[in-house]
Amino acid sequence: MEMGLTAETLSEVKAICSLDSLRCHPADEAPDTDVVPPHPTLKTLIQRKRKQDYSDNLKVNKIGRRDLYADELERLTVGRKAEEAVNMVPEGEIILSINIYYPAIFERFKYVRPHMTLMMTGSHSLADLRDAICCVSDLQVCGEFSNTPDMAPDFISKDLYKSAFFFLEGVFYSDMRFPECQDISMTTLEWAKSHNFPSYKQARMEDVLFTDLKVKVGFPYLYCHQGDCEHLIIITDVRLAHGSDCLDRKLYPLLTHKHRVTTRRCAVCHVYIGRWLTTNDNFAPSDPCLFCDKCFRMLHYDDQGNKLGDFLAYPYVDPGAFN
Repeated sequence: MEMGLTAETLSEVKAICSLDSLRCHPADEAPDTDVVPPHPTLKTLIQRKRKQDYSDNLKVNKIGRRDLYADELERLTVGRKAEEAVNMVPEGEIILSINIYYPAIFERFKYVRPHMTLMMTGSHSLADLRDAICCVSDLQVCGEFSNTPDMAPDFISKDLYKSAFFFLEGVFYSDMRFPECQDISMTTLEWAKSHNFPSYKQARMEDVLFTDLKVKVGFPYLYCHQGDCEHLIIITDVRLAHGSDCLDRKLYPLLTHKHRVTTRRCAVCHVYIGRWLTTNDNFAPSDPCLFCDKCFRMLHYDDQGNKLGDFLAYPYVDPGAFN
């Protein structure tokens, strides 16, 4: 041969230099340019494989601060025992995990995550659950106090409007512990009766224990208070108490999770949490507008405490107060 190569050597050179040797995948499969073979032979793929492995090693699996401290409240009470034997959770006691969701007026959170998670025992009543639920609607102060900002009443909505009910499995459980309580479920019952709905039962929530209920795990139930503030209640777990649970009866209902909400700052100083909400206010950058107590008094009253201008002022309770 002209190049002095034997037929065997020539066939070997053809095999090495053929296009088939450039393939990194079988001929009957479509190539995926994003995937580098595990053991490449081409120099370009070897360099790409090294770069890819280096990038993968730089990735560190970190969890967010919210997820890191999500079960912080529960960790504080794991395995905690009561100091006195009489306060110990008895053997065979039922433990329920209950999620309370944001009210329907919270467009941002009502379908996202629970507002709070509580652990209850079977010996607790529905009234105990009602008292353990924290909602910003219960802390509101009703009325307009632009003329008398120092005379805002000390009572909150929960002290004035104590009526509430749970709706579970076709039964309305109303809170009737106080003389001023009203059965606010009657409006729904009368409407259902006038529209030929099946009849519903009624009971007092303070007389019903969780061990007396027949409920579904994972099924949404209703908690209504302050007239029209409605929360979804979902029982996520029902089990027997064991040694790693908090066994101090006095700590139940036990708060195990609380969703944190961003507080709304004063529109003037942007430092302190808003305490007053004003409308028809010529001094405010927007209508309505939030002010902290200091900025509110500096802008709207003189040194003698006299009102400046014609505006309306209402006490404001920030949802972040529960953080």
